[in-house]
Amino acid sequence: MLGAIEAGGTKFVCAVGDKTGRIADSIQIPTTVPEETMAAAISFFKQYDIEAIGIGSFGPIDINHDSPTYGYITSTPKTAWTNYPFVETISQAFGVPVGFNTDVNAAALGEARLGAAKGLDSCLYITVGTGIGAGAVVNGQLLQGLSHPEMGHILLRRHPADSYQGKCPYHRDCLEGLAAGPAIEERWGAKGKDLVNSKEVWDLEGYYLAQALMQYILILSPKKIILGGGVMNQSQVFDSIYKYLPELMKDYVALPELADYIVKPGLGDQAGITGALLLAAER
Repeated sequence: MLGAIEAGGTKFVCAVGDKTGRIADSIQIPTTVPEETMAAAISFFKQYDIEAIGIGSFGPIDINHDSPTYGYITSTPKTAWTNYPFVETISQAFGVPVGFNTDVNAAALGEARLGAAKGLDSCLYITVGTGIGAGAVVNGQLLQGLSHPEMGHILLRRHPADSYQGKCPYHRDCLEGLAAGPAIEERWGAKGKDLVNSKEVWDLEGYYLAQALMQYILILSPKKIILGGGVMNQSQVFDSIYKYLPELMKDYVALPELADYIVKPGLGDQAGITGALLLAAER
């Protein structure tokens, strides 16, 4: 039996299952303050005899095993969780090995092993929701260097008709600041789910995401791109991306059929928690 935590900014998903990704039981817990959320998570896992736990967490986090703050959530905008020793807390509670990575890296791993990129040795998973983050699998391994990727904060060319200042508290008009859910709501004065029939909203969203995808393709050359998160439930965004990406690439790189190359998660909303189970299995 393995444990898994998908730690999001809004909720924690905790599950138990096995190395095949099969989930036997799960629970959702609101992300409030560590004392409350972690107590509920630990109580859930105490019901089971667990051999290892995998964590896919919101970030930024420290995944450098040689760092004195390895396993911490670091400079997160969720101030109650700043410098929180996530791995140490779980290790002390259960005394089992703990796998630790970002929530999007966990989702990328799940999609690479069991989802839309199964059978491929590279893929890119991007979540577009409250924030924008991405995880990459390269040569069958999660991409990691100085730290984990923070692809949601790349800079873009602004649309000529877009005067919105941007929502990111760090960079204003980076990708996340222009295209995440809160930016959509602030720019247009309504939540995305209430703008379903507003073509200009999703055309602009696809314009910015296509720019980002062009950069990721040129740098990482992934064999599959998977777009998840609440914003991508608006399927018209895919159509906008399919329109703008070829215009940007200008045949510089030959792309596969876009509807087969840039897709929704094969695991649906289970990509992150499935990947966290796989992180536990690796440990």
